[in-house]
Amino acid sequence: MADDVKYELKTVRTIRGTEARTTAKWEKDGWEFVTQNQGALQTQINFRRPKAKTPWRLLAVSGGGVLLLIILAVTIGAIQGEDDSPKPTTSPTESAVAPSEQPTVEPEPSEPAEEDVLTVENNEDLATLLAGPDQGPAVEEFAAKYKGRVIEFDGNIGAMAPHGDAKTRYDILISYGDYSETHSSGGPNFQFRDVNTTYDLHLTGANIPDSIGVGDNIRIAAQVGEFNADSLLFYLEPISTQFR
Repeated sequence: MADDVKYELKTVRTIRGTEARTTAKWEKDGWEFVTQNQGALQTQINFRRPKAKTPWRLLAVSGGGVLLLIILAVTIGAIQGEDDSPKPTTSPTESAVAPSEQPTVEPEPSEPAEEDVLTVENNEDLATLLAGPDQGPAVEEFAAKYKGRVIEFDGNIGAMAPHGDAKTRYDILISYGDYSETHSSGGPNFQFRDVNTTYDLHLTGANIPDSIGVGDNIRIAAQVGEFNADSLLFYLEPISTQFR
């Protein structure tokens, strides 16, 4: 009768919107998709794959060969060691290779999040960026260092205009902190470029308005893009947008 198949498990966390890419990556390595639990920003994906079977017959043959060698060694030693002075000998139990025990595969620890969300509370570089100027080496260094990572902060819509000749796609200027017509809270001029306000912003929360516009205070999570030193725009790719 065939042995029951036993599995080893793996849990991977990834940013929402990248589930398909992450699943394909692990399936390529032989893991089978089981379930996924989707959160506000991250999705937990569970995989499994069959445990490697232990070659018991090979182990049995190898163990028998070792035991035969031990018996021969003891016999030869007894024949050659008949002299008056006792000689220290190694007992068969000390020199024998212990039979291999059934190997156990420890469950692999849960993979750390592939992209941890950066906030002003857990990342000093982001806190410095949002409190600093809208341009300069610090801004360019942050964009280069954290490109592709996800940041989250309280911001506001400072400006909004159609993208080119499009009627339903926009360029949205995002500033750090609450909206004000008289002062700025600092930080770069972030921009959601060429986005649809219905789908691309990934609106979430209980108070989603019928329309959005200049002056709205929002909480955003977005993927870091490039900083354009000519236009002084810091491009972001929206992951989630919640109205405050």
